[in-house]
Amino acid sequence: MKQIPISAALGLFLTALYFLAAVLAPWIAPYGMAEIVGGVWEPPSAAHLIGTDNIGRDLLTRMIYGGRTTIFIATAATILSFTTGAVFGFLAAVLGGWADQLLSRFVDLIMSIPTLISALVVLAVVPVSVPVLIVVMGLLDSTRVYRLARAVAVDINVMDFVEAAKLRGEGRGWIIFREILPNALSPLVSELGLRFIFMVLFVSTLSFLGLGVQPPLADWGGIVKENKDGIVYGIGAALWPAVAIATLAISVNLVADWVLNRTTSLKGGRG
Repeated sequence: MKQIPISAALGLFLTALYFLAAVLAPWIAPYGMAEIVGGVWEPPSAAHLIGTDNIGRDLLTRMIYGGRTTIFIATAATILSFTTGAVFGFLAAVLGGWADQLLSRFVDLIMSIPTLISALVVLAVVPVSVPVLIVVMGLLDSTRVYRLARAVAVDINVMDFVEAAKLRGEGRGWIIFREILPNALSPLVSELGLRFIFMVLFVSTLSFLGLGVQPPLADWGGIVKENKDGIVYGIGAALWPAVAIATLAISVNLVADWVLNRTTSLKGGRG
């Protein structure tokens, strides 16, 4: 087994650290999520390692719980996006004809409207909750996954091992999940990291605009919104979520690049 590169090891460590902190948030957070424990925008101290926020809540606690909410929503939305987009993309490539045209033109129609605008319109008319956010974000982003999955599947669908499977009489389910999917994993895994980070930025943007995660829940975009006024006075409370998002993005992309390098070649079909 090849040794893991330093960059990939660093990415794995930071990614695991963020996800572990999200899982263990209730046990490692020093205070309650909405508990007021000090003055407004207190500087870092032994009691509050990175200070307090705009109403006196411990900022480290808010960051831990905010990371939990942000990572959970982004992960769930990414899973929904890839499940929906990949299945329909593979199906369109295998079916071809009018089914492919119908699905592709519908996706083109959805993609013609900027994703953020579509989300804002939907979330402005429905009650905003975590499940609603996950569904809206996942379905809107699945159009990008669909285009990638279909493009890759179209190329794989005409290869010899797929044609051999069709001649053996294998059904569409076999073709999709046993022939196309294993050979499409490389570009999909690479895209998975990018889409996850996009989801983190997406939910943070929605929360900053007031249509994302609603109080009393915390998320990184909401923390920026709550503390943005402090930047005028030289208070960096709003910068901590930005640092968290940046380091998470870098670490996930380092892992995705490493996985991509390990799964580059086509595997071929099963006989």
